[in-house]
Amino acid sequence: MKNKTVDRALLSITIFLLLIGIALVYSASHGIKSGLSNLANKQILWVAISIPFFIFFSTLDYRNLRKASYPLYFFSLLTLLLVLLIGRARAGSSRWLTVGNFFLQPSEFSKLIFILVAARYFTDIKEKIARLPFLIFYLVIAAIPLLLILKQPNLGTALVLFSISLGMLWVAGIKKSHLTFLVILGILSSPILWLSLKDYQKTRFLVLFNPNADPLGSGYNILQSKIAIGSGGLIGKGFLHGTQTRLAFLPEYHTDFIFCVLAEEWGFIGAGILLFLYYLLLKNIIRIGSSTAEPFARLVTAGITVMFASHIFINLGMTLGTLPVVGIPLPFLSYGGSSLLAFLISIAILLNIKKNKTIF
Repeated sequence: MKNKTVDRALLSITIFLLLIGIALVYSASHGIKSGLSNLANKQILWVAISIPFFIFFSTLDYRNLRKASYPLYFFSLLTLLLVLLIGRARAGSSRWLTVGNFFLQPSEFSKLIFILVAARYFTDIKEKIARLPFLIFYLVIAAIPLLLILKQPNLGTALVLFSISLGMLWVAGIKKSHLTFLVILGILSSPILWLSLKDYQKTRFLVLFNPNADPLGSGYNILQSKIAIGSGGLIGKGFLHGTQTRLAFLPEYHTDFIFCVLAEEWGFIGAGILLFLYYLLLKNIIRIGSSTAEPFARLVTAGITVMFASHIFINLGMTLGTLPVVGIPLPFLSYGGSSLLAFLISIAILLNIKKNKTIF
């Protein structure tokens, strides 16, 4: 039996988060004379650009994405290769491709594409996932984009993709012995991963334990972030009145550290409301997945759940000083066109699954 209703709850939460995000980006760039004053207008433009894609993916039967998943996967790998060859570099990282007057970040879309291809692979092989050769092939599918993203380097996105690959593997029904093998393999390979990190990435991990050891260098972001969050108090300093933002003490306040803008201006209450909205977002996504009988749809919703949860957990941990600064956007709040478009397409696919799903 089909259910053709639109999930108004998920749609409403998404719109509310978008409005909060635009307000925060406006506040973060308000009165700044460093070329950032029009960021809110650009963010609104990206929302407008995303709307046709949102409508398309919310109306196109999601089963067509299953058919297109493998071609999309290879296209994603091609774009990740192009980033390394001709990508636009910034702060030592090559993450963007120039498309007309826009800069697109292929790694943001690669996460969603991987979710689609992993969901198809698991539904194609079914119970064969319990066999080691099929598990190894899946790990290869996950490792290729992961290594290309690490090469940029983009540790934050790589961590999210890694989380997605493990989460979907768990939902697909991996054997406990294989899971134990992967955990042991991960532990044994951690020294190799550490050696492969660049010096500044290693420093970000080390400074996490004592940011005061380098307060004007690697520990600066963490210290200023904590100051901004703590100074907000219970109700905040008020919209457009965050001193850390106004005086530009907090770096990347419109992207990776947008939560600090909210906490400083809207206080503990505002931060609590945001966390509650994210809780509702994840709860509704899980509800959609748990109520559908189709394996592909269940796996896609599982992957999207892990993607959103990873972004929220890593970003908040980063701003609170409990995780290293790896540079990752907060869903619907951080400034950035590629991430915003990818998140909205993900929500559109979920709405499509809800509308076209086969229910129990």
